[in-house]
Amino acid sequence: MRRINLLGSIGAAILSAGAAPASTLETVRERGELRCGISTEQKGFAERDADGAWRGFDIALCEAVAAAVLDDPEAVRFVTGVDDHPRETMELGEIDLLLGDSKWTFDNDVGRGLEFAAISYRDGQGFMIRRESGITTARDLYDVEICVRADSMDERNLTDYFGSDLETDPLRVDDSAAARSAYLADDCEAYTADTTLLAAMRADFFEPSDHVILPEVISKAPRGPVVRDDDPGWARVVRWTLNALIAAEELGVSKDNIEELIDETDTPEINRLLGTTEDFGDRLGLDDAWARRAIESVGNYGEIYARTIGAETEIGLARGLNAQWSDGGLLYALPFR
Repeated sequence: MRRINLLGSIGAAILSAGAAPASTLETVRERGELRCGISTEQKGFAERDADGAWRGFDIALCEAVAAAVLDDPEAVRFVTGVDDHPRETMELGEIDLLLGDSKWTFDNDVGRGLEFAAISYRDGQGFMIRRESGITTARDLYDVEICVRADSMDERNLTDYFGSDLETDPLRVDDSAAARSAYLADDCEAYTADTTLLAAMRADFFEPSDHVILPEVISKAPRGPVVRDDDPGWARVVRWTLNALIAAEELGVSKDNIEELIDETDTPEINRLLGTTEDFGDRLGLDDAWARRAIESVGNYGEIYARTIGAETEIGLARGLNAQWSDGGLLYALPFR
């Protein structure tokens, strides 16, 4: 897998107005490579190991799409530096989809020429504090100095949550790096940000277990794969590849048993998922084994979660809202019917 960093001005290179948009699916097939934009390098979600290979939750989703479309989970180029102009880079063919820290909000969804194909992770703003403080609930933070990024959604959410109950002014910092430094220097007693960011930051501390993320989540921040809004066929490919991973977990299909289930299951939904009956692949512009390849390459949603960001990893995120609906979460597979 390769990586490029998109630099410099791209305005002059944008496609001429009125040009018919190319089919992303056909473009990806012709080039033999999926170009996956990574909006943020984040531990557990998208990071490079000691050998320079990309690993993480978002990386696995890109590999699943590559397996479904190209029959090769490694036929992916990961592209960074696309945050400012995601739509233009998609038009130019520099990226085919974007994953990372983009949140599905009204502002991000409307008027930018982008479409969120699905929700891959339900994030939200939380609080990290030292274990020795004895604080176990966010409502006990009313008189605690809290670090927060200035002029950010985090600051607005913090104000909304506490209202006039907050007795101390938050310590407003420029960015997450400044928040980390201030928190470790005891300039503030707590830090508020999305729980994924808090967990990734904690994993790099000298003694991660000395710090806890409180159970309250005070905002909704769903994240997922982003594509162009004028290519519905490609959006469906991305959406249903992710849905196949979710459905596989719900139906008990894993990397270990998928070959056995192809030959032996009598469950109609599994047969449709694995392409042994009906023609769902053809209707997506793919072959019948597209979902099977995605699951075989990266595992089902639960397997991906467990090995990249789950409770037993250094990130240590419980499933929470990202558990299957049958286990008290919000993860719900669209039916293969």
